[in-house]
Amino acid sequence: MSENSKGCSDSSCTKESCEGCEHSKESMLEQLNQYSSIKNVIGVVSGKGGVGKSFVTAMLAVLLNRKGYRVGILDADVTGPSIPRMFGITRKAAANELGILPELTVNNIKIMSVNLLLEKEDSPVVWRGPILAGTVKQFWTEVVWEELDYLLIDMPPGTGDVPLTVFQSIPLDGIVIVSSPQDLVSMIVKKAYNMAKLMNIPILGYVENMSYVKCPDCGKEIPIFGQSKLGEIAKETGVDILGRIPVDPALASLVDKGEFERFSCDYLKDAADHIEKMYESKE
Repeated sequence: MSENSKGCSDSSCTKESCEGCEHSKESMLEQLNQYSSIKNVIGVVSGKGGVGKSFVTAMLAVLLNRKGYRVGILDADVTGPSIPRMFGITRKAAANELGILPELTVNNIKIMSVNLLLEKEDSPVVWRGPILAGTVKQFWTEVVWEELDYLLIDMPPGTGDVPLTVFQSIPLDGIVIVSSPQDLVSMIVKKAYNMAKLMNIPILGYVENMSYVKCPDCGKEIPIFGQSKLGEIAKETGVDILGRIPVDPALASLVDKGEFERFSCDYLKDAADHIEKMYESKE
């Protein structure tokens, strides 16, 4: 049986009935807010929680912003939002006749998070999967992002309903997979890798967080969580390592103060450069 123009071998394919071809993928994409234009959409993912996905998202956003790009962060981790606190944003998002307006950081990074809509930031989000997924879609369809060069999506951990919704509903240009050195995470990284491959999402590279701690006296790098396996995974999967971030008390202090934009380290400088070069042809 010959393939149709969308790569499906079923001549009776419709956008609704065939889940394996590009027809179906296109039919599930949500329309971006009509008053917005976004050149590049990058997801930051992890197969499990607690590895620093939001931390990496924020750091990449700041570095791209420092390069002069217009940057936004869509906080898709609806039940565990942390992005506003990292940037010291306590104001609530407003809206007008055009849609929901994202909040701005000190250096004009645009942010949308469920914590900007809740009455109290520590109120629990006790919602079922369809509502969580619908909220993420609304952050794409109803938020007035205006003109952005990069929108970074801080994904919820795992490979469940909400990550699947993002992969199917938002046209991702690529993802960054975040890991930590523990043996268990090696398996989890492969789960995220395999999900991206299954969904035909380009993988830009890996970032390892909590990679080591540097001795303040001698400068020696100490792998407190054991020797990293990420090099082996990178070789096996053919995906680049974009950076390794140590345990850094100075960064933790900036997060706690809501002053993350003040960081001066260059742990992910190469990652930001790599992302810039990958998409410079679209400029």
